[in-house]
Amino acid sequence: MDKLNDLLQELGVSKVRLSKYLGVSRQMVYNYLVLDSLDKWPKEKKILLLQLLDLKEGTNEEIANIKVDTEYLMSVEKRLNIGVKSGNDLESFLDLKGLDKESRILLNDIAFLLKEKLEDNEAGSTSAVRYLYYLLQSMDNVPEIKYMLAYMAKTNGFINSEEFAFNEDKQFIFEAILYAALNLYNNGGASKSRVAENRRKFVQEIEAKKEEKLSRTQQLNTTRIQALKELGYTEINEGNAAEVFEKIAEIQSRKV
Repeated sequence: MDKLNDLLQELGVSKVRLSKYLGVSRQMVYNYLVLDSLDKWPKEKKILLLQLLDLKEGTNEEIANIKVDTEYLMSVEKRLNIGVKSGNDLESFLDLKGLDKESRILLNDIAFLLKEKLEDNEAGSTSAVRYLYYLLQSMDNVPEIKYMLAYMAKTNGFINSEEFAFNEDKQFIFEAILYAALNLYNNGGASKSRVAENRRKFVQEIEAKKEEKLSRTQQLNTTRIQALKELGYTEINEGNAAEVFEKIAEIQSRKV
């Protein structure tokens, strides 16, 4: 099975896409690929894999003799795309116009993987996906999130360690600091008592940001009410929105 795993990796066939092609969960794909023979796979799944890779028996010798050239890559990609195209495909209910092929495949893989995570009912799965949603919302305002994602992709072997898709200097520094911190964490060099003070400061900073956000929200709400009152309206609607927002800006400028 090592030959098969090497071939799939060389072809760039991810576990997510293979699981969609076979119609099983990603975990089941991992279970299949650790078996010592394709003969131990369910018959229908074995047939699907042989069709995908254009194999007759799927022996190590047959796999080793495959020449991975452009023509073979294209043929496997075509069969894979046809195989994963189904009613559950993201394009069946989401408009993906404006995205190139690579982005469509990536978005589809992410959606499939998130769905699988939410379905597995493991403790914390829903919370983890919810946190990921918040992370994506915050990405534009917190560049370190991108550096962290790159770091995780590198440590798990998904991308080259010298790939810098963002600010190279800042990403370089961030990766070095995060590596040191995680080494300290994983090697038992940071007990709860030793980091308690930093944790307290962390909580204080978060609470301060929450209070500041709440204060801004309350202030904006007060200004909105004042603007409506001065204009003689009871609510903001499509017809008066521009006028109300202009009045809000005027009221705010009075306080400067």
